[in-house]
Amino acid sequence: MLSLLVLALPLLLSPGHEAPALSQDLERVGIVGGQEAPENKWPWQVSLRLLRDEYWQHFCGGSLIHPQWVLTAAHCLGPEIKDPANLRVQLREQHLYYRDKLLPINRIIVHPSYYDIVEGFDIALMELEDPVNISCNVQPVTLPPASETFPPGTPCWVTGWGDVHEKKHLPPPFPLKEVKVPIVENSKCDAEYHTGLYTGDNIQIVKDNVICAGDQESDSCQGDSGGPLVCKVNGTWMQAGVVSWGDGCARPNRPGIYTRVTSYLHWIHQYVPKEP
Repeated sequence: MLSLLVLALPLLLSPGHEAPALSQDLERVGIVGGQEAPENKWPWQVSLRLLRDEYWQHFCGGSLIHPQWVLTAAHCLGPEIKDPANLRVQLREQHLYYRDKLLPINRIIVHPSYYDIVEGFDIALMELEDPVNISCNVQPVTLPPASETFPPGTPCWVTGWGDVHEKKHLPPPFPLKEVKVPIVENSKCDAEYHTGLYTGDNIQIVKDNVICAGDQESDSCQGDSGGPLVCKVNGTWMQAGVVSWGDGCARPNRPGIYTRVTSYLHWIHQYVPKEP
């Protein structure tokens, strides 16, 4: 987990009040609830690896959105990670580290407006040095049309190799996990995040450029950051969100917060070619 968070909590508090702060564990790193994913599912899931002590360690997730492009969270990559030579991508594998075939990165593109995880713009792209071979096990996920809203009731899943609960790491053999998560409408999500905080009701914690999902039984957690939230719409799996942040994992009144992909389609397609 990368400690990149800069909280703007003083802006959320009414003058003269002290409030219980949001947990410092805002970056998401694991799946709470759910089960091991079947080997033939989620062919776009990738693992981001950082060179630490001569060892390529998993630190965030991502998704293949094009044979040469990976989508992830900005807080996974910047500002500490600037040199693509220090990064690798592992395509879909069932267990971390068991059959690694790490791919080099050509360039990293972090959204230029990103500076604080709570403010949004938590999105980034990585260009692989070479396009990957598409197969039944490795396929790009479909990006949604700009008009798609993913309302509550849409069947959605989040996947990753992160913690299975707060402070509890995924045990060996480190299987890819999946969990179905309920979509929470943004205004309701924002109201829930005000619970337990002395903030004015007019202070928006949950921004319009995110999507909320999860509850006390199902959530992403530390180590899942950058991974995909996918939803099935008219028979097609579409990436609705990128795992971004949350107050702890699977806590009451604290759904997971995901970067809303439809808010960034124009930016993505400045670099990533659209499907023909």
